[in-house]
Formats: sequence, C-alpha cells, structure tokens
Amino acid sequence: MTQGKGFGFGGLGKMKELTEAFKKAQQVQQDAKRLQEELEAMEISGQDADGLVTVMLSGNQEPRRVEILPAALDKDADALSSLVFDAMQDAYTKSTETMRQRMEKLTSGLNLPGL
Repeated sequence: MTQGKGFGFGGLGKMKELTEAFKKAQQVQQDAKRLQEELEAMEISGQDADGLVTVMLSGNQEPRRVEILPAALDKDADALSSLVFDAMQDAYTKSTETMRQRMEKLTSGLNLPGL
C-alpha cells in the first residue's frame, strides 16, 4: 500500500507549487516579449580604438548603420577594413553582453521548486 496525500503529485502542496511555477513561467514569457521589444529599440555603438569608425547595432544585433569619419578615408583599404572590423567586433561584444545581462535579470527569479 502506498502512502501519500493523493492526486499523484504529492498532495495539494505540490499542486500549489506547480500552479505557482506555471504563473511564474507565464510572467517570464511576457517579460521576454517585452525584453525583445526593448532590444529591438536599443542602439548599441561600437568603435575602433581611434574612434574613426562607429558601428550601430540594435540590442538584438541587427545592423543599423556605420559612420566613417573623413580621417579614416585617408587609410588604405586594408587599414579601413580593419577599422570597420574592430568597430563591428566592439558593437557585437557590447550587444552580446547587454543581451546576457538582460536575460540573466529576466530569469533570475525563475525558481521551480520541486520540479
């Protein structure tokens, strides 16, 4: 004979925990949608070390624009390519870090006890 409180979930306490977990998951889903909208609206800039090239990305890494100062045009093609690459890499790194921080914040309260 099995002992237990019934319902196959460990009793009413487990049902309550499960209900709370579903509520929390729904809230996280709503917050994730809001976060996606915020990331799309953001502009994150990256620059080369000398600030001659600036690359703008959205918070979800969608390219927005590239700004090149006239002084950068005095460089040869390889040097200019390097400046653009460095600015892109900087913007990508900042965008990735922003997304990571926002996602950590979003999921920090998600704790599903007993599951």
